[in-house]
Amino acid sequence: MSDHTLTDTNTDTGETDRPQLYLVTPAVLDVETFPAQLAAVLEAHDVACVRLSLATKDEEALGRAADACREVCHAHDVAIVIDTHVALAERHGLDGVHLTDGARTIRKVRKALGDDAIIGTYCGASKHDGMTAAEIGADYVAFGPVGDTGLGDGTKADKELFAWWSAMIEVPVVAEGALTLDLTRDLTAVTDFFAIGDEIWGTDDPVAALTSFIDAIS
Repeated sequence: MSDHTLTDTNTDTGETDRPQLYLVTPAVLDVETFPAQLAAVLEAHDVACVRLSLATKDEEALGRAADACREVCHAHDVAIVIDTHVALAERHGLDGVHLTDGARTIRKVRKALGDDAIIGTYCGASKHDGMTAAEIGADYVAFGPVGDTGLGDGTKADKELFAWWSAMIEVPVVAEGALTLDLTRDLTAVTDFFAIGDEIWGTDDPVAALTSFIDAIS
């Protein structure tokens, strides 16, 4: 584990500071070309964290992607976590892991990775799961999707959930899933991080696409 951390600028002040950026990689990426694309984005914009979120279960492919993306992220002083694969996070010098099962494995993963690791978790639209995760040591809780998507069962994490969380819970909250510029503007006052992935990587110019989201946050 490295010494990179994921911190929330709002926690101590209670002020509505501008949410930070949390980038999610494409589910499928070319390890020969994506690192340069990622580097261009990190050079152009301030990013708090990158999440390696690949669809493959091939350990060798995941390891190559982890090493390549870690090198870029740490060169830009940006934390990097990986979806689910706890052993790979440790083996490849990543800063932590992003879990997808709410609060179920946080204690086990914390024991494996130690106090300094970033351990975040996705809780869908469940306030209960989010509260449990926060209570047992998650460094952040992600809710989503916030926008319309044909994936999952159609349940969305609405603004009311984020507003309640921001008012009541100190653990940072991440908004993710089917983000639009309008949704970003609407949620800016009630979230700490926006997780942005396909919203920019699916465009011809990820740097410019992320600039549009930053303008919406501002």
